[in-house]
Amino acid sequence: MSDLAEIIRQRRSIRRYEEKAISDEAIQQILEAVQWAPSWTNCQCWEVIVIKDASVKEKLQATLAPKNPATKAITNASVLLALCGKLGVSGFYDNKPTTKFGDWFMFDLGLATQNICLRAHDLGIGTVIVGLFDHDKAKEVLNVPAGYDVVALIPMGYPAKISAAPKRREIAEFTHYERF
Repeated sequence: MSDLAEIIRQRRSIRRYEEKAISDEAIQQILEAVQWAPSWTNCQCWEVIVIKDASVKEKLQATLAPKNPATKAITNASVLLALCGKLGVSGFYDNKPTTKFGDWFMFDLGLATQNICLRAHDLGIGTVIVGLFDHDKAKEVLNVPAGYDVVALIPMGYPAKISAAPKRREIAEFTHYERF
């Protein structure tokens, strides 16, 4: 098995972190993984906000839905990334959406998010992807301009605990050949 296959298999959603800072060099390596993510027409519609300030993390924590399992992770993480997407460019030609799904930015940001999580794991850093929060309030907290949306929050830190892999569907359960 290649190193990449092992990284994919071992990556977990981590919500509890050690009190250990993430180096600027490691953050830079994770951001380089975003830089190389694929996107529609190479539009690179992402913006990443790197948050270390405890007061900003607390304000973002307040935007989470009640009982969100990542609530503590937001403030306990050494670094919190806010992944934002530019609207109206991904999936568009001549300023018109060209796919059934309209704006394609969620797909592009999903690719960037996967790169973040896999690179972080490769560096020994745990992540969890948080999507259940008040996106508009988070946008205000972070001063995100019009034409962009906050899509995901990604707490990052050195794992305090690593859980076993959850059960996965067998390949034969989700794979179809020639027709569904």
